[in-house]
Amino acid sequence: MWQRSVCVGLLALALGYLCLLGPELPPSALRHLSASLLGGLRRARSLEGRMVAAWQAAIVRPARGWARVAVGVNACVDVVLSGVKLLEALGLEPGDGKNHAVLNSRQDLKEAFAYFMEKGAAAERFFSNTESFHHIARTASEYPGAQLYVGGNAALIGQKLATNPDLKILLCGPVGPKLHELLDDNVIVPPESMQERDEFHLILEYQAGEEWGQVRAPNANRFIFSHDLSNGALNMLEVFVSSLDEFQPDLVVLSGLHMMEGQSKEMRQRRLMEAVASISDIPTDIPIHLELASMTDQDFMSNIMHQQVFPLVNSIGLNEQELLFLTQSASGPHASLASWSGVPDVGVVSDILFWILKEHGKTTERASDLTRIHFHTLAYHILVTVDGYWGNQVAAVAAGARAAGTQACATETIDTSKVFLKAPLEFVTSQIEAPSKISLNPDEPVVHWHREGISFHFTPVLVCKDPVRTVGLGDAISAEGLLYSEVYPQ
Repeated sequence: MWQRSVCVGLLALALGYLCLLGPELPPSALRHLSASLLGGLRRARSLEGRMVAAWQAAIVRPARGWARVAVGVNACVDVVLSGVKLLEALGLEPGDGKNHAVLNSRQDLKEAFAYFMEKGAAAERFFSNTESFHHIARTASEYPGAQLYVGGNAALIGQKLATNPDLKILLCGPVGPKLHELLDDNVIVPPESMQERDEFHLILEYQAGEEWGQVRAPNANRFIFSHDLSNGALNMLEVFVSSLDEFQPDLVVLSGLHMMEGQSKEMRQRRLMEAVASISDIPTDIPIHLELASMTDQDFMSNIMHQQVFPLVNSIGLNEQELLFLTQSASGPHASLASWSGVPDVGVVSDILFWILKEHGKTTERASDLTRIHFHTLAYHILVTVDGYWGNQVAAVAAGARAAGTQACATETIDTSKVFLKAPLEFVTSQIEAPSKISLNPDEPVVHWHREGISFHFTPVLVCKDPVRTVGLGDAISAEGLLYSEVYPQ
């Protein structure tokens, strides 16, 4: 590190000396030497510093931004603490990991936590036993160092957007007294959304390299679980849609469908049909963004994708676990891949994103409004759009990556000493079709490629070395990407 600093200092001195000698040197020689020295200065800066500078130049506000954004419908209070410490406080011993679609006991909780901690993957599950959950929640909330935050994808996105004073935010969801106290003053909550008791979600965090028995986390992440009946039934969806007439938003952000997995199959199907009917009532000139989250029922995901929700929304946001589950549920490309190994392959991710928009997105022949996907994983982000519908996506994907670096490290700007580059420096754009091979240039970190009327914008993420908080990172990324996006009038 000190060698680089010395190098930068010497180059700067040399450049200053050149300026003093300038009158005595031919202009062509001065230009050549100045260019060489400036190039040396650029190379002497860290990859991370060069990327931050390039992002700053690329992140510009859209020509037509949003003024009023309505967000719904899941909201809760997050209780955040160390997962290992909570399990130890509950008297649970380390053991083998096992995936569970629904948690029915403390044993299920222990096994599911170990399973995802070993993968370093985020997950969210419903805890079915009321009495057992309340005991665990009480232990968690009373544990020294446990912290209470705004929770639920909709509330987190609303809270992030509300930091922009020019935006008015409407939030509909089950908002109890503690959550209302935690929300930004810029967030409007209709009276019909208020309820007497808060819904609590338990967020079990773990750090990169943290160990529990034989399990060692490859990176920092979190495991979320709850016994949340209000959000699970999407109780506030009709309130949300009915509030739009008065609020008059120019963007709607919808999330919480994954919470219905705790319902019976019949109840879930009936409620999904009612949700589709309600979403259909939103005026078609208001773009809708759907934020997905961790799911386990392939039939439910297939229904959301094929017949129900995808055709009604303009944009979706999702991470690598949700993307893989989506293609597995619908027998899409790379569906035989059981799980990701390390950083998800860019070519594989690109193939699945292309397939979603090609098979389920808007075309002249298909009655679908879907034209945008914002994909985020720890190491990189990709924004994919059908040509002609969205603008300013270079700024949008860069802004999302910047938000990942600042929020995870809890800094206002990216501190390059606290982050590192995890994305591949070279990758191919497809594992199915004849691909392009791309080499990453830190001075131009947003890479663009094109495939049959669909545009891809890729940028690496500067990953926080010691993340302060991982919860809500995907929601913050999607919110920031939307803030800098522009939808073209049709």
